[in-house]
Amino acid sequence: MSNRKSVSLQLLLRKLARKFEAVIFLCKQLLSERNFIYLACVLVGISCALAVIVLKSFAHNVFVFANYVNGFLKFPFFSILLPIIGILLTVFVIRRVLNGELEKGSSKILYAVAKKGGIIPKKQMYAQIITSSLTVGLGGSAGLESPIVITGAAFGSNFAQKYKLSQKDRILLLACGVAAGIGAAFNAPIAGVLFAVEVILTDVSISAFIPIIISGATGALVSKVILSQDVILSFKNVQEFNYHNTPYYIVLGILAGLVSVYHARNFRKVEHFFGKLKTGVYKKALFGASILALLIFIFPSLFGEGYESIKTLSTSHPENLLNNTFLEGYKSKQWILLIFVGIIVLLKSFATGLTLGSGGNGGNFAPSLFVGSYLGFFVAKFMDITNINSHLPVTNFAIVGMAGILSGLFHAPLTAIFLIGEITGGYDLMVPLMIVSSISYAVSKQFEKHSMDVKALADKGEVFTSDKDKNILQSIDFLKLVKTDVISISLDKSLQNLVEHLSTSNQQLIPVLDEKNRLLGVVDFEQIRPIIFNPYRIKFTMIKEVLSQPKEIILHDDGMETIMDKFEKTYETLLPVIKNGKFFGLISKVEILEAYREKLKEMVIE
Repeated sequence: MSNRKSVSLQLLLRKLARKFEAVIFLCKQLLSERNFIYLACVLVGISCALAVIVLKSFAHNVFVFANYVNGFLKFPFFSILLPIIGILLTVFVIRRVLNGELEKGSSKILYAVAKKGGIIPKKQMYAQIITSSLTVGLGGSAGLESPIVITGAAFGSNFAQKYKLSQKDRILLLACGVAAGIGAAFNAPIAGVLFAVEVILTDVSISAFIPIIISGATGALVSKVILSQDVILSFKNVQEFNYHNTPYYIVLGILAGLVSVYHARNFRKVEHFFGKLKTGVYKKALFGASILALLIFIFPSLFGEGYESIKTLSTSHPENLLNNTFLEGYKSKQWILLIFVGIIVLLKSFATGLTLGSGGNGGNFAPSLFVGSYLGFFVAKFMDITNINSHLPVTNFAIVGMAGILSGLFHAPLTAIFLIGEITGGYDLMVPLMIVSSISYAVSKQFEKHSMDVKALADKGEVFTSDKDKNILQSIDFLKLVKTDVISISLDKSLQNLVEHLSTSNQQLIPVLDEKNRLLGVVDFEQIRPIIFNPYRIKFTMIKEVLSQPKEIILHDDGMETIMDKFEKTYETLLPVIKNGKFFGLISKVEILEAYREKLKEMVIE
């Protein structure tokens, strides 16, 4: 009987889904292109907000339950088991449900924009929700914002694909999903819009702001109506800015920049270590999760996103961080609390690296806020204990520090400033936020040219940067421009054989290949032009006599910037392409420039 009800329910849901899709298609026919985009960004915003509500509620309730149990046990015994279970379950789901593949990190969105025209696989609409809820929801030391952002981008991308929108509209809706995700996660629509524009879209016109703003506002509104305010990161004990404290905010900005570089590099080292680890995925997960569990046992604040401990730091009793730890008996010792907080600042990058490197799913957005809050508290408390300045507002420094690390890690100072401004419920701290964020960004930029999410892709030329020309070149798939049906010749032939082939072709560069299709050299038609008008020389001149080496060779995995540099250096208009050691074809500079012009038209988002 229950099976029949289940089948009936599935049929009903499918029927409703088909009717909903039919209504959307009808709207597309009746509405103008611009008005349909407005409708689409609202629907994408609602979808993203609902995903955020599920993720955030699950993670918060697990944290509350774990704290309740640990209150009886007096030590976080329960908390150290949950991350192990969560990471192992995540690995199981990835292998058994997702076919062993899961694209982690918001950098995948940047790659989709730069290389795939904004196309994101359909499974990302649910894969991130499932895996991140298991990892972070059960205590993994990472954040939910990166999975939320990818989910939002997937909603936008797949909506555009479903209703056959253009590439520029697909990328626009992808950005709308990102804005809605951040807006819903923090009840901060302006920060969501700025994150989408500052991090995801490098080139955007003013008119494109409207759909992104609508999505960000929709996501924040739905979240505000449904999601409990206890789940969202927010602060109420904010004090007014005192300009006499400016030198200390400058110190915090410098330290935030340096700590950002430290966090990014340590995280990459840990993740790289697990990437090279030659062992089974379950053994790797158990190994990494066990080390993480040990860290959480000693430092319970590393459990989960850490937002609750951030709120604790901003209260009048920050010593409550030491509850259920070995140091609980020393709560009255301010130096003990300060050292405890300082160690956590240094350990968070390892904890996040262990979580994600061992097989879990999450991001570094929440860890950046976590580290920033602890760093800000450390600076203000250190000044107080050492009597350098005993009147610094500790809560303000803890809040402003979050913007410093977020700006330094993601190279997104505007997002950092307005995100913290929104979650504090006002803009009383706007000046110190601007000081700390800009200084942190400048310091971080000195050591790391690209943000931690972008660095690996930027090094490969697989992500957009602030260089517009470079962005357009990177979006071109040059292998599609390679002419593969070209005339070639072997080394033992004569020019007479070559002329016979060229009688029906205007090919200027003729590759000379061996029996294994390897390039031995080229024959340039311009160089042999004087010979071909001499019948005697044509007949008795062998290919090896006129063989020359190409001035440059294009490899199949060369980035477009590298390819254009090779054309510029050689002054050539045609170069051979090698793939896996064998001749693949010829690429023309003219074809690339034509493709550049076409992409320039497509990529203007308006």
